[in-house]
Amino acid sequence: MGSEYRPSNQNRRSHTSAFRRTSSWLLLRFVRERSELAMASREGPRATGTDGSDFKHRERVAAHYQMSVALKSEVRKLNIVHALIWLLMAAQVTVSQLGLVSHRLVAQPYQWEYPYLLSIVPCALSLLALPRNNISYLVLAMISAGLFCVAPLIYGAMEMFPVAQQLYRHGKAYRFLFGMPAVTVMYLVVVVAVQVHGWQIYYSKRLLDQWFTSTQEKKKK
Repeated sequence: MGSEYRPSNQNRRSHTSAFRRTSSWLLLRFVRERSELAMASREGPRATGTDGSDFKHRERVAAHYQMSVALKSEVRKLNIVHALIWLLMAAQVTVSQLGLVSHRLVAQPYQWEYPYLLSIVPCALSLLALPRNNISYLVLAMISAGLFCVAPLIYGAMEMFPVAQQLYRHGKAYRFLFGMPAVTVMYLVVVVAVQVHGWQIYYSKRLLDQWFTSTQEKKKK
């Protein structure tokens, strides 16, 4: 029978050392590949012509874009509510002035309702400003909202206050809208409209800040 081959201690040590080096190299390569894969998944697809060092800038731009989209959505919703209020006011003024129905059914408009009809101007300017991020139109919309929306509502609240006081104290009303005291209905309109226009101006201001920030960052490039 042939003698059994038994590797010497030196051969065993060399084999063990080679195995350890190979294992360490494979482990190091695996860890490096996992690290590169994690960075790639975090950063997403790399823009052409960049080395990924502008990641923070692209993150900031994406955040500004998302915030701008969210604010535009809020402004559009408020503009829709504003347009509905305007249509109701315009319908009342038109029906009353043309005498289409009895004044007992639809009362004569209060004085503040006429200048409030101009509130469609800031609504239109705001809608024109949103698609192309037009700063000038949005600024004009905010200024005209103060003149044609908020100011008539403040004047209307003061104009109707004596009538509301008389209704509260004596229960007497001389103007009606579909059987209800006109002053009650119009005060409800004023309360809703003030909130709508307040939020319009607030969100428009935030949107304007976002656009200014984006414009300044583009100039820095």
